[in-house]
Amino acid sequence: MTSSAIQIHLHPSFFSERARLLVAQGELQATVFRYESGVCGMHMRNSRVELTLLPFQGQQIWRFAVDGRELTMRSTFEEPRETRVYLENYGGFLLHCGMTAMGVPGPGDNHPIHGELPNAPFQRAWLELGADAGGSFIALGGRYQHTIAFSTNYAAEPRVKLYAGATVLDIALQVTNLLRKAPLELMYLAHLNFRPVDHARLAYSARVGPETVRVRGSIPAHVKPTPEYRAWLAELGEHPERHHLLAPELQFDPEVVFNIDYLADAQGWAHTLQMHPDGQADYAAHRPEELGVGVRWICRTGDKDALGLVLPATAGPEGFAVEKARGLVKTVPPEGVWRCAMRAGALDAAATHEVEQHIERIVSGHGADGRQ
Repeated sequence: MTSSAIQIHLHPSFFSERARLLVAQGELQATVFRYESGVCGMHMRNSRVELTLLPFQGQQIWRFAVDGRELTMRSTFEEPRETRVYLENYGGFLLHCGMTAMGVPGPGDNHPIHGELPNAPFQRAWLELGADAGGSFIALGGRYQHTIAFSTNYAAEPRVKLYAGATVLDIALQVTNLLRKAPLELMYLAHLNFRPVDHARLAYSARVGPETVRVRGSIPAHVKPTPEYRAWLAELGEHPERHHLLAPELQFDPEVVFNIDYLADAQGWAHTLQMHPDGQADYAAHRPEELGVGVRWICRTGDKDALGLVLPATAGPEGFAVEKARGLVKTVPPEGVWRCAMRAGALDAAATHEVEQHIERIVSGHGADGRQ
């Protein structure tokens, strides 16, 4: 079945303090509104999922709930703020990070934390309602053009698609280098911020060891370490598996970060689960051929409670200069296009068990499911 969709182009004038139903078809609907801060918001839902998105500010997924359960990290931000500064508006479920740089700037860097994209002012946004081989869907898309005279000109076009009855989102991003004669140096990270569940267990398609699940030993300037924190990082450096059970007493204050070498299945997907004690799970999937570094970020400080289950990325989070020296900055040729795709959401107990077994087959390399 080929895709067919109606596209509704959005304008900031559509958004007011009073929520208004914009479109509905069966269980799929979208409502637009404006926060007290002035930020435009959109509620997009099916029979099981409610999303809150920011169409003109980074096209962030601000909130994500399944069957009334909030999947989004707990933060100090009750609503989004109109800003370009990363740490002044941090609390969403998904922030697109990049593109000319990403990560925490280090010596020799002059870029902001995670680049220009997280709170970028999108010039265009649109809503789609249609059907394809996956069924009926509703989707938010948009376009942000980043132009710096004599150096950079690219267009970023993300898309979040929600199918009828689904509890997992399809997320995609396309970046086009608009320069005719110069390449684009590109870095990207999808900051997927789930809410940790006490006593949950992590499972993911990687062979676990100090060489393949590497704890970040460098400490960013905004983190103030204690001797106990340094000792915990050293322990995880030797035994990364000790973070797999999210016991409440484990020290993820202020944060712990890993770089993970993921394995893909025969269809090119890598898989990650946060398996709850009741058998259900939070889930993410990405394609390592597109996003070759799986970053994991855990932060449990009381006022912030976040599990970056996997932050699919082109590079680690050490900033442009370090990651370029490692050979992890991508190059998009003149007028070329770069794309990536991922999935994120929640699974019931039966689907969780199926994915966990799939992960085990990938890691063991047994059968057609795994790639050596």
